[in-house]
Amino acid sequence: MLALRLLNVVAPAYFLCLSLVTFALQLFLFLPSMPEDPAAAPLFPPALLHGALFLFLSANALGNYVLVIQNSPDDDLGAGQGTPARRAPCPPPSTHFCRVCARVTLRHDHHCFFTGNCIGGRNMRNFVLFCLYTSLACLYSMVAGVAYISAVLSVSFAHPLAFLTLLPTAISQFFAGAVPGSEMFVILMLYLWFAIGLACAGFCCHQLLLILRGQTRHQLRKGVAVRARPWRKNLQEVFGKRWLLGLLVPMFNVGSESSKQRDK
Repeated sequence: MLALRLLNVVAPAYFLCLSLVTFALQLFLFLPSMPEDPAAAPLFPPALLHGALFLFLSANALGNYVLVIQNSPDDDLGAGQGTPARRAPCPPPSTHFCRVCARVTLRHDHHCFFTGNCIGGRNMRNFVLFCLYTSLACLYSMVAGVAYISAVLSVSFAHPLAFLTLLPTAISQFFAGAVPGSEMFVILMLYLWFAIGLACAGFCCHQLLLILRGQTRHQLRKGVAVRARPWRKNLQEVFGKRWLLGLLVPMFNVGSESSKQRDK
């Protein structure tokens, strides 16, 4: 349990440090190095467009990250009690006591160490959008980093295996003194962004499949049967009627059925 509590502190710190490094590389290295065509004289320079897109993805990723933490899925009858014995006599069947958080959560899905919080009915939508935009921001940063490395080191990525062979080639050239340390750091970040982007995309797709089925990960792990309902009803319960606004701007689960049930 001590190791889990330590991971609950280290994982958010790791995510925030990675976000700061990504911001610094994008704003101070990738965007200034983007080529501009003076003859074309576009209304919006490419660096401005790329910067706006990156800020949009990052704002949604970090915004939903904060909302996952703030919008805790605590059960009204057992939140903050500390032990399962002090919960209400007849809690809903979807409640679960998390030993890491030391509290009861309503419609428990799983405990996310990167947010240091449980994922449940009230912050499920924010968690899905956090995974979605984190994946997009990482993959976009990887593409921008590939363009930077291609221009600085004159590396061609036309071959499908060029990205896979980049790291071992760069390591050998780094120790030979042909690749500077800054470029080597960017190359390492490329693979880190690629791994995190794919992992977050997998989490997002898996969570969406469970939402369509009206099932949580905790219920799937325990083998709990769920009642059959239309998939649109399950989506509306999590994302609410303002799903499009929540897709563009980080916001609480206002208007969703789960939040209405929690507020009663």
